[in-house]
Amino acid sequence: MPAVKNVSVDQAWELLEAGALLLDVREASEWALGHSPQALHIPLGDVPDHLDDLEKDRPIVCVCRSGGRSSRAGQFLIDQGFDVVNLDGGMTAWAEQNKPLVADGGEPTIG
Repeated sequence: MPAVKNVSVDQAWELLEAGALLLDVREASEWALGHSPQALHIPLGDVPDHLDDLEKDRPIVCVCRSGGRSSRAGQFLIDQGFDVVNLDGGMTAWAEQNKPLVADGGEPTIG
């Protein structure tokens, strides 16, 4: 199986605009602090239980705080037959590039 490929924030943004899914695999407490408004939240440990919630014919951009957990999730999903890339630098890089962030309450942060 191929290894998960890292993409920049700009590359991820282009993929999302073309219809890719942004899959945020951070924990619920991290998600609540700040996340992309278009992201789907499935914590890393829950990904194997939610394969039916993902479309195999839709590219996926995995993201976590800095890129480590999402790389593991991405590799797992590739092994299951999904088309996945990993956002290099994670939500930290996303926020640094001033991409949209929302929070469950208050001003969004990445923690």
